[in-house]
Amino acid sequence: MLKIDTIRNHERMSTQDLLLTIEAAVKSGETDFNIAASGQHDIGGPLWHPEGRTLKFHVTNAGQRVGSMCLPNTEIIVEGSTSADVGWLNAGGLITVKGDAGDTAGHCSSGGKIYIGGRAGTRTGSLMKHDPLYEEPELWVLKNVGSFSFEFMGGGRAVVCGVDCENFSSVLGERPCVGMVGGVVYVRGEISTYPDDIRCLPLDAEDIAFLKGGMNHFLNAIEKSELIAELSDWREWKKLRPLTFEERSPKELPDLAAFRKREWIKGGLFTDIAPDDFVVLNTVNRGQYRLRVPTWANAKFFAPCQFHCPTGIPTQKRLNLLRQGKIEDALKLVLKYTPFPASVCGTLCPNPCMEGCTRSTIDEAIKIGALGLESARVEISPPENLTGKRVGIIGGGVAGLTAAWQLRLLGHDVTVYDDAKQIGGKLAQVIPHSRLPQEILHAELNRIEKIGVKFVTGCKVDAEKFSEICDSSDAVLVATGGHKARYFNWEGAELLTHGIEFLKAINRGENPHVGKNVVVIGGGNSGMDVATSAYEQGAENVIVVDVMKPAAFDKEIHRLENFGGKIIYPFMTKKISGEGIYSDDGKFIAADQVIVSIGEAPVLNFLPEVKKFRDWLVPDADKKILPKVFAAGDVIKPGRLTDAIGDARLTAIAIDQFLRGEKISLPVKKNRVPDENLSKKYFEKCHHCELPDPMHEHLRCVSCGTCRDCKMCLNSCPEKAVTRIAHDDGSWEYVSDDSKCIGCGICAGVCPCGVWNISDNQIELLH
Repeated sequence: MLKIDTIRNHERMSTQDLLLTIEAAVKSGETDFNIAASGQHDIGGPLWHPEGRTLKFHVTNAGQRVGSMCLPNTEIIVEGSTSADVGWLNAGGLITVKGDAGDTAGHCSSGGKIYIGGRAGTRTGSLMKHDPLYEEPELWVLKNVGSFSFEFMGGGRAVVCGVDCENFSSVLGERPCVGMVGGVVYVRGEISTYPDDIRCLPLDAEDIAFLKGGMNHFLNAIEKSELIAELSDWREWKKLRPLTFEERSPKELPDLAAFRKREWIKGGLFTDIAPDDFVVLNTVNRGQYRLRVPTWANAKFFAPCQFHCPTGIPTQKRLNLLRQGKIEDALKLVLKYTPFPASVCGTLCPNPCMEGCTRSTIDEAIKIGALGLESARVEISPPENLTGKRVGIIGGGVAGLTAAWQLRLLGHDVTVYDDAKQIGGKLAQVIPHSRLPQEILHAELNRIEKIGVKFVTGCKVDAEKFSEICDSSDAVLVATGGHKARYFNWEGAELLTHGIEFLKAINRGENPHVGKNVVVIGGGNSGMDVATSAYEQGAENVIVVDVMKPAAFDKEIHRLENFGGKIIYPFMTKKISGEGIYSDDGKFIAADQVIVSIGEAPVLNFLPEVKKFRDWLVPDADKKILPKVFAAGDVIKPGRLTDAIGDARLTAIAIDQFLRGEKISLPVKKNRVPDENLSKKYFEKCHHCELPDPMHEHLRCVSCGTCRDCKMCLNSCPEKAVTRIAHDDGSWEYVSDDSKCIGCGICAGVCPCGVWNISDNQIELLH
């Protein structure tokens, strides 16, 4: 327990210092507080423990607003009396005041319980309210309350016990319950008056059950358990509640259209300049006269995860399938977009999808990368309907294999040519095995082969072989990637070891020579792979240099640092010698080996004359570089693995349209769903220790922009205008009936996924 005395050396601690001290203690894990206050206000809220544990406060001499904005899992005990605004905006805390409370106790309370062991002042319980998604608030007072009590009350339950109030003409003060529209007030004792729209009624069985269930807790909390017998004679109690909608006498409204026709000016007031259709527009209208119109725009926008994913994977749809219990469908869905959900998405990708995840603004991003690993060994059947068209793909890396996968699933005959002995491109040849488990890679490569993609390895494609492939294929894809090390014409560049060749040699099992003191030029992920691999090959000291802050992922930088490696930047290389490396500002780093890893360029000497930008191909809008030759991936521009996969998928669509004789029309990327369309307040925050495994992340996914079939719109529409239509394929849609809809926008307001939109009615009225 943390004890805080707010008077030290005759000096009073300020409220701000006290609240900051409490907040810091909670963040560090403290849960119990004993506070000797000296009138400081706002003690006890709003606070929450990082692991969701209950916070307990024992307070003496508290000031105003004790328990203000108090949250669930907070308990406050106030010894003696306190001043105004006890439990103001209480949202779930348990607040006990053993003595009197000041004015506006429980003001705007919307949750939790407030126990007062004495009297409460003016406007006690005013503006109490109840959100039906949460438990209703409760306010218990042992004695009486001041005037204007429960003013504009909208929900919850209040209990005024009337103990020691024989000399009061009203235990509720003057003018109680003015403007009250919801909730109930239980009273024991005299009431002088109440408004005409309030009913004073005897208790029914449900009321008695509520009071019985709560009275012991209340009296024990304020240490007055001896009063239980006195307060349990339910004949002495009554309740006040507002009239229901049905009980309020409706006013007779005139038929305005009839009035205008019969008693006003014949033909209408302005007949000489405009026709009068005698349509009377009420305040609330339906059909064409609505001010606003709702639209169920399911999947009109991309979720942030899909928007930020270069591959275009709709993770929100995967999680929706898991939500419906369609586990196999969910695991297979990702294979429509990539053949490497585990090797790339689940292992090597930086997961930009997670960086944009809406859930990260609530607690933590959905575990999208880990979800990809679940699809590692899912099998898909070969295509049944074959087209007879042949596609030759030059390059067996992620781009070439992605296109091969997509085209084979579309029914084409696909052959992949690669000059390495093993298919897989950089996944197999360059990425260290310590970063990519080989059993995962082999499972995904085998899956590609099982659907009928043919692999031709050890095939060096030169101009003659390229011509042969073109002659035997209906379409050809160039996807050889980047395998030529890039570097500048530094003095001593001939002494460099090329990082890509170094990594390839390691993966071939050749154990290439490595120096004791190694410098790696380049701080990207490839540079970190080279540096850590150098350590694994026996280097004693490795330093990575770069002209700017390294662009590698944090986890790769930490991996190098765990080996003992260092990073130096900015370092502009000027010269390499047998002793080490020099910068342009005179710095020198001793090294017996310098390895360069600042990127790679494609080797395209087998192609005829085609349009290029420096070393890279420049395809036309149809993704072609020659009449029936297409290009994808790093031969167009260097990028991440996920960029190459996304580009290859689009290129495969273009090739398929070309083979079918269709006009090439590639899909256009949708806009991201606007943040303001999403209702994140419906999703509770999870503490790190409570986060589910990837297969149960559908419990947290907001399903941004895609209907999750939660039926909130269906249940919330006040006019019952929304209906759900189920389709034979298991899908569904929601529609709004124009004849019932009043354009109130509640459907759009409650939709957590941003699927319902509400817009101004653009229909032009014809007369």
